Amino acid sequence: MSPSSDAKALSEWVDAVSQELGLEGAVDSATTVDMVLDLTSDVAHGVSRPGAPVTAFLIGLAAGRAADPAVAARDYAQKISRLADGWDSERGASKQA
Repeated sequence: MSPSSDAKALSEWVDAVSQELGLEGAVDSATTVDMVLDLTSDVAHGVSRPGAPVTAFLIGLAAGRAADPAVAARDYAQKISRLADGWDSERGASKQA
Protein backbone atom coordinates (compact mmCIF):
# COMPACT_ATOMS: atom_id res chain seq x y z
CA MET A 1 0.00 0.00 0.00
CA SER A 2 1.45 3.37 -0.95
CA PRO A 3 1.22 6.35 1.37
CA SER A 4 -1.46 8.94 0.67
CA SER A 5 -0.46 12.15 -1.06
CA ASP A 6 -1.05 14.02 2.24
CA ALA A 7 1.25 11.63 4.12
CA LYS A 8 3.90 11.94 1.41
CA ALA A 9 3.63 15.74 1.38
CA LEU A 10 3.85 15.86 5.18
CA SER A 11 6.89 13.57 5.22
CA GLU A 12 8.64 15.70 2.61
CA TRP A 13 7.72 18.87 4.51
CA VAL A 14 9.04 17.52 7.83
CA ASP A 15 12.27 16.45 6.15
CA ALA A 16 12.69 19.89 4.53
CA VAL A 17 11.97 21.76 7.77
CA SER A 18 14.31 19.48 9.72
CA GLN A 19 17.06 20.16 7.20
CA GLU A 20 16.42 23.91 7.23
CA LEU A 21 16.61 23.96 11.05
CA GLY A 22 19.65 21.69 11.26
CA LEU A 23 17.72 18.84 12.86
CA GLU A 24 18.52 16.06 10.38
CA GLY A 25 18.86 12.81 12.28
CA ALA A 26 17.98 14.46 15.60
CA VAL A 27 14.50 12.93 15.69
CA ASP A 28 12.65 10.07 14.06
CA SER A 29 10.33 12.02 11.78
CA ALA A 30 7.56 9.37 11.63
CA THR A 31 7.45 8.99 15.41
CA THR A 32 7.62 12.73 15.92
CA VAL A 33 4.81 13.42 13.47
CA ASP A 34 2.57 10.83 15.16
CA MET A 35 3.39 12.26 18.60
CA VAL A 36 2.65 15.84 17.56
CA LEU A 37 -0.57 14.90 15.75
CA ASP A 38 -1.80 12.92 18.77
CA LEU A 39 -0.89 15.75 21.13
CA THR A 40 -2.52 18.46 19.05
CA SER A 41 -5.64 16.33 18.61
CA ASP A 42 -5.92 15.89 22.38
CA VAL A 43 -5.53 19.63 22.97
CA ALA A 44 -7.83 20.65 20.11
CA HIS A 45 -10.61 18.36 21.31
CA GLY A 46 -10.06 18.66 25.07
CA VAL A 47 -9.15 22.33 25.43
CA SER A 48 -9.41 24.44 22.25
CA ARG A 49 -8.36 24.28 18.63
CA PRO A 50 -6.11 27.36 18.81
CA GLY A 51 -4.44 25.83 21.85
CA ALA A 52 -3.09 22.92 19.80
CA PRO A 53 -0.33 24.65 17.81
CA VAL A 54 0.52 26.92 20.73
CA THR A 55 0.92 23.88 22.98
CA ALA A 56 3.15 22.15 20.44
CA PHE A 57 5.30 25.28 20.28
CA LEU A 58 5.57 25.49 24.08
CA ILE A 59 6.55 21.83 24.33
CA GLY A 60 9.20 22.42 21.67
CA LEU A 61 10.61 25.34 23.64
CA ALA A 62 10.68 23.34 26.87
CA ALA A 63 12.17 20.27 25.21
CA GLY A 64 14.86 22.38 23.57
CA ARG A 65 16.13 23.30 27.02
CA ALA A 66 16.50 19.66 28.10
CA ALA A 67 19.65 17.56 27.95
CA ASP A 68 17.92 15.15 25.54
CA PRO A 69 15.29 17.18 23.63
CA ALA A 70 13.77 14.18 21.82
CA VAL A 71 13.13 12.29 25.06
CA ALA A 72 11.89 15.43 26.79
CA ALA A 73 9.50 16.22 23.94
CA ARG A 74 8.01 12.73 24.15
CA ASP A 75 7.68 12.94 27.93
CA TYR A 76 6.19 16.44 27.83
CA ALA A 77 3.75 15.46 25.08
CA GLN A 78 2.49 12.53 27.16
CA LYS A 79 2.16 14.72 30.25
CA ILE A 80 0.30 17.48 28.41
CA SER A 81 -1.96 14.99 26.58
CA ARG A 82 -3.05 13.64 29.97
CA LEU A 83 -3.67 17.20 31.15
CA ALA A 84 -5.76 17.95 28.04
CA ASP A 85 -7.71 14.68 28.36
CA GLY A 86 -8.89 15.66 31.83
CA TRP A 87 -9.19 19.36 31.19
CA ASP A 88 -13.00 19.60 31.02
CA SER A 89 -13.52 17.46 34.11
CA GLU A 90 -10.83 19.34 36.05
CA ARG A 91 -12.26 22.71 35.03
CA GLY A 92 -15.80 21.55 35.90
CA ALA A 93 -14.66 20.37 39.31
CA SER A 94 -12.99 23.70 40.07
CA LYS A 95 -16.09 25.63 38.92
CA GLN A 96 -18.30 23.63 41.30
CA ALA A 97 -16.00 24.11 44.28
